[in-house]
Amino acid sequence: MTLPIERDTGLSRKAALAKARQSRRPSRLGRRAGTAAEPDYPVAEDAGFPGLLTLVWQEAVAAPDLPAAVDTLLTLAGHVPADIQLRALPVADECALRVLFGRSWRQDGRTAGPAGDGRGAGRAARDVRAAGDAAAAHDLRGAGDVEAAFLGEIGLNASGRVVLRVPSRGPLSGEEDLVGGVLRVPWSAHALAEYQAELARATARARDSVADCRAWLAAAGRDGRRDMLETLKEAARRTAPFVLYSGDRQYTNFRDRNTLTGKTLWPGHPDCALSSLATVPLELWSDSDALMVACLTLLVRSAGFARIEEANGTQLTIDHVAHLLERTRLAYNGVPGGQRVPPAPSNRVAALNDLAEAVARRRREITAKVRLYREIHGPLMHKIERIAGAPADEARRLEADLCARVRDRLPVTGGTLDELGAGLEEAPGWLAEPHGGFATGLESLVYETVRAAAAAFDADFAMSRGMRSLTALTTALRERRWPEIAAWDLPHFFCCVVPVPEARRYFADSPARLADTAWSMSARMQYNSWHFLVGNLPKVPEIAARDYFVPPTIPDVAYYSDQHHHGHVAAKVRFSIRSPQAVEVMGRTFNGFVDLRLLRCEGLPFDEQDLLAAHRASGFIARATSLAAGLAADGADLDITAFDSRWHWEKITGRLRGSEDPS
Repeated sequence: MTLPIERDTGLSRKAALAKARQSRRPSRLGRRAGTAAEPDYPVAEDAGFPGLLTLVWQEAVAAPDLPAAVDTLLTLAGHVPADIQLRALPVADECALRVLFGRSWRQDGRTAGPAGDGRGAGRAARDVRAAGDAAAAHDLRGAGDVEAAFLGEIGLNASGRVVLRVPSRGPLSGEEDLVGGVLRVPWSAHALAEYQAELARATARARDSVADCRAWLAAAGRDGRRDMLETLKEAARRTAPFVLYSGDRQYTNFRDRNTLTGKTLWPGHPDCALSSLATVPLELWSDSDALMVACLTLLVRSAGFARIEEANGTQLTIDHVAHLLERTRLAYNGVPGGQRVPPAPSNRVAALNDLAEAVARRRREITAKVRLYREIHGPLMHKIERIAGAPADEARRLEADLCARVRDRLPVTGGTLDELGAGLEEAPGWLAEPHGGFATGLESLVYETVRAAAAAFDADFAMSRGMRSLTALTTALRERRWPEIAAWDLPHFFCCVVPVPEARRYFADSPARLADTAWSMSARMQYNSWHFLVGNLPKVPEIAARDYFVPPTIPDVAYYSDQHHHGHVAAKVRFSIRSPQAVEVMGRTFNGFVDLRLLRCEGLPFDEQDLLAAHRASGFIARATSLAAGLAADGADLDITAFDSRWHWEKITGRLRGSEDPS
C-alpha cells in the first residue's frame, strides 16, 4: 500500500501526486491546497480557554462576596470540580485558602480548623467573610474602610490557576500573567496568626516529604534512578498532554511550554527536566525534581502511563499521590470478589510504592468484571478514573433504539448488540461484498451504525474510524513487515463522520461549512488511528523511532472539551464520549483500532448510561472489523474506499461534486 486508497482507482503516480497537492476540504475540492487568501472560518482570538477565563473573572468580580468569588474561581464558574484547583495550590497558597475561606482538598473541599478542632479556620473565614462583605461595596476591588492587618490578593492566571498574594509575596501583577486584575483580600490579625501556624506545619510536612523522596531515590541506586527516568521519558512521549506543578515550577509535555519530552522537545533534549537529570548526582537534584520523579513513578506503577493524566493540573506532592491512590484503592475494593488491597500504613514513599503495585494488580483483576472509564474535565485536561455501575433502563433503551435502526438498514437480526454480533459471526461473508451503495458490507455497517448512533443518542455528530485496507494489513503482518507499517501515513486510515442535519445551526446554518467541519474531524481521527496503530507492534527500531501514543483501552466521557484543542474549539466539541475498542488481526490484538465517538456542541453532557450503551455499540463495530480482518486473511479483498472528503461533501450537502468542479 504505497499510495493512499481513495475513490479514484487506477491513477498514475503522477496523477496521484497531483491530486495529493489539492485541497481535501470538501468545499474546496479540486483547488490547489494553500491558495486561500485567508482562513475560510476564522476563529476568534479569545475562543476556547482564554474566553472561558475572561468569563470566569467577570463572574468572580460580580460575585456578592469574597467567598462566592473564590468558589467561582475554584470551579472556573462551574466548569471543573473545585478539588482540582485546590490541589493545584502551592503550600503557602493552600494554607492561606484554608485559613481564610475554610477551603481545602483534604476533606472534600472543606476542612475543620488547622488544629482539627473546627474553630480556627472557621473563625478566620468568618473574619474574611465580614471583611469581604464590606469590600463588596467597593466592587471587590478594595477593602475600603475594613481594618486589616494585611491586605492580600487573589487572582486567576492565564493557565487557569487560582493565585494568591500571601504576606511573603509581592503584588500578583508583578509575578503572574493575570487574566484580569485582582480581588483584594483583607487578613485579620487572627487570620495571620492562624496562617503562620498552619504554614509552619505544612512546611515541615513538605520538608519531611522531600527528605523521604530523596532517601527512596537514593536506595534505588544509580541504575534504578536511570530506569525511572527512562520510563518517565517514554511516558511523557507516549501520553496525551499533561500539565503538572511542583511549587511554582511547571512540568508539561504540552505545546510550546514543554519542559518534558513531547511534541516540542525530542527525547534527550537538554531542556527536558527528565533528560537533564540522567547524569546529575542525586544530591544536586532540586527538591522539585526529586518530588516529580518519585510522584510520577508511583503514578505509573499504579496503572501505566495514563494515570499521570489523573494528576493533570495539580501539584506533584506525596500527599496528593497518596490521596489519589487511596481513592483508587477504595473504588477497586468496592468490586466484589478477589484480593482486597489494604491501606498504606503511612505516606512514606516506600509504603505508597507497595500500594501502587497492589492497586495495579487489583486493577488487572477487576478489569474483566467491571467497566472502567474516565471523566475528562477539558478546561484543566484533568481525568478521573471511574467504575461504571450496571446498565440501567436508559442504557437498555438506547441500545434497543440503536438496534432497531441498524436492523432496518443491515442484514442482521437480534434485539441486542450481542445478538446482532452473534448473527454476524454466523454469516460474515457479506462484509466483504457490496452492500447499500458501498463497495463492502463493512463500510455499510460502519456508516449505518454511526448514523443510528447519532440519532439514538441525540448527538450532533457521531463517528467511527479504522484502517482503509485490512488486506494490506494482514499481508504485512503475515510477513512481519514492521518498517512498512510504520511508514504508512494518514490517508491509509479513514473516519466516517455523520452529523445530524440540525447541527448546521452551529455553523452559520451552512451545509457546506458543516461538511468542512465533518471532514476536519475525519482528518483528525485519521491521525488518531495512525498515532495508535504502531503502539501495538514489536518495538523494532523503526517503530520505536516513530511518533505514537499508547493505544487507549477504556472509554471516556468529556465535559467542556472546547477549550485547548484547536480542532475542538473550531468544531465546538463541548461534550463527548469516546469508546475505543480492540480488534484482532492475524491473531494479534490491536488496542484502540476502532472507536465510536459521540459529541454535542451544547446542551446537556453525556452521562454514564450513555457511555455504557455507546461502548456496546463500538464493540459491535469492532466485532465486525475483526470478522472482516479474518476474511481478508483468507484472501478477500477488503479495501475501504468511502469516507474521503468527497464522500463527506456528498452525504452532508446532498450535492454531487467532482474533483474538477470546485464550485
